Amino acid sequence: MAFISCLSCFTKQEEEVTELDYRHCSLDDVPNDVFAYERTLEVLHLDSNNIRDLPRPLFHCHGLRHLGLADNELGTIPQALSSLSQLVTLDVAKNVLTDIPETIKQCKQLAVIEASVNPLQKIPEGCTQLVSLTELYLNDCFLEYIPANFGRLAKLKILELRENSLNSLPKSMDRLVNLTRIDLSQNQFSEVPEILGAMTELEELWLDGNRLKTLPAMLGRFSKLRHLDASFNHLESVAPDIGNCTALVNLTLSTNDLKEVPETLESLVNL
Repeated sequence: MAFISCLSCFTKQEEEVTELDYRHCSLDDVPNDVFAYERTLEVLHLDSNNIRDLPRPLFHCHGLRHLGLADNELGTIPQALSSLSQLVTLDVAKNVLTDIPETIKQCKQLAVIEASVNPLQKIPEGCTQLVSLTELYLNDCFLEYIPANFGRLAKLKILELRENSLNSLPKSMDRLVNLTRIDLSQNQFSEVPEILGAMTELEELWLDGNRLKTLPAMLGRFSKLRHLDASFNHLESVAPDIGNCTALVNLTLSTNDLKEVPETLESLVNL
């Protein structure tokens, strides 16, 4: 794969350039050099700059598969995002985005979206139509609810919703049976959502920093669970069924109101 970093981006290359790396280059704009390779470019890193706007020619790079825009100053993403039909990974974390255009639904190859640390307030409608998604990161996005049709994303394996204001999950999420990691930490859950019981492939469950008073029996269904963090809650009880989670290697229950824990935890020999 031909590759140019920002230190050598002005050097003429004989090869067809498929990757450009402009991370940490103190850029205010997308370099014009990018557009010279619109026919061949597949990977573009523009992370950790000062970019506020995305120019129209960027969306003529129809072969892009990875677009990294994290840690910039983007307030909007143009509707023209839909023209990047080959895009597999989109990273727009740590910007000032209040929305992602609905036209993102045309990026049907998207498998990974990282949009954490943006004041989105809601999950963009277009994102719930991206049925090829396997990883979705929406930490610290000021979310208060998850849309009812979220269960469309049945291929999801990783879902991170940390540091929001969520207190419930929609019933449709019981279709997310392929999840291996879900992070609900630092939200406002007062009880463990029942629909988690359908996610029997879970290997990681993060519930720390909520308002939970009990860990229910249904968690005992998670035979593949390796990491469970329920610290910094208001736990008064833990169901003995947790002892059925024999794959557990990390169980964190610190900073709660527990007077005792079930004897069944002694059977968790991998802790």
